[in-house]
Amino acid sequence: MSTEDAASAEDEATPAEESSGSEVHKNARKNVVAVDADDEEQGVVNRLEAHMGEGVRHRAFTALVFDGEGRILLGQRAPGKRLWDTYWDGTVASHPDQGQSQKGATRVRLEEELGVTPDQYDDLRVTDTFEYKRYYPNEGVEWEVCTVLKLTLDDISLAPDEEEIGGLLWADYEHLHDHPRYYRQLRFCPWFEIAMRRDFS
Repeated sequence: MSTEDAASAEDEATPAEESSGSEVHKNARKNVVAVDADDEEQGVVNRLEAHMGEGVRHRAFTALVFDGEGRILLGQRAPGKRLWDTYWDGTVASHPDQGQSQKGATRVRLEEELGVTPDQYDDLRVTDTFEYKRYYPNEGVEWEVCTVLKLTLDDISLAPDEEEIGGLLWADYEHLHDHPRYYRQLRFCPWFEIAMRRDFS
């Protein structure tokens, strides 16, 4: 594993939110798994707090969904997302719960975000892991040990959740990598750009 850059649900708001009187963000009621640089668990941390200030390194995943023709399904993050809203991802990304495997978490998010069920694929696999840290101006930071998973859909039927997915686009994966200027109108999430670059290196 290399470093690309410098390096149980709760019902109550964080102390900072309570003192400010601001509206409670839904992520304030969730936790992520804090990890060291080797992806060894260091306990759990509030999800919102993990993405603020200098951040807390935590476990994450991104799942790249393909069809039988080698096209990748790009998913646009919904405008209601706090970080990287309306940016394009490939295809879903999230955080496993404590005790949950990366594959298990991926299956859940594929169904929740895209309506993709396990009977539509049979080759879900882990292909890479990397650490990165990126700041999103005025909103927060991602500091993650990110696992990359891939799968190929036998059935490309989709039922996206509009609260999660703003748009969908099938693109030739090699063409996307080899000719980035053709796609410069699309803003890509940093973890997807890293995953794709490493995939072809």
